[in-house]
Amino acid sequence: MAYEPTYQSPQFHGGDGMVTPSGSIESQQGRCTLDEPVTETIMRDLRSIGMKLKYVMLPRAREDKGQGLREWDLWGPLVLCLALGIMLSMHAEQASLAFGLVFIIVWVGSGIVTINALLLKGKISFFQSARGYCIFPLVIAAFCSLMLNVIWLKVIFVTIGFTWATGASVNFMSELLPEDRKALGVYPVWLFYVAIAWLILIS
Repeated sequence: MAYEPTYQSPQFHGGDGMVTPSGSIESQQGRCTLDEPVTETIMRDLRSIGMKLKYVMLPRAREDKGQGLREWDLWGPLVLCLALGIMLSMHAEQASLAFGLVFIIVWVGSGIVTINALLLKGKISFFQSARGYCIFPLVIAAFCSLMLNVIWLKVIFVTIGFTWATGASVNFMSELLPEDRKALGVYPVWLFYVAIAWLILIS
């Protein structure tokens, strides 16, 4: 009887682009997620959102110069925009107008910031510049203002939230712009948060 060799296709797996036997080809940044359970996908996205919010809220977490925020997603910004829009529309005379203004300011503002950064030869995309995660301190300020409807407390909350959000965003944006053009790139970011803070104050 003739011997018929059998061939078994090798399987590989690994992390950070390394290929090792017995598994599937995976890398930490780009891996196939078609076969993973839905719960694992949800938990992975929640961990990613938590890491980005940690960068925004904790100055010590910014030592990686915003590397976490460069891996963009739209889930966190969408949820934060919805939350801010709903809170501002609750006491507004024209709820739909207040809700729509939040989305217009966030997404149109992000587009303007991106165009300005690209004209200054910055290395950034629209989704990286989306300011969704960095408005988290202002979302907290809006929530506290909603719970404690006192004007002077509202001013304090918004001021703290504005300072915190601007600091996180400026720190991230400044790393993506040329050294001699950082001020020109950061100024529209400051105006962006001024607009949101003012919207919270007058709501």
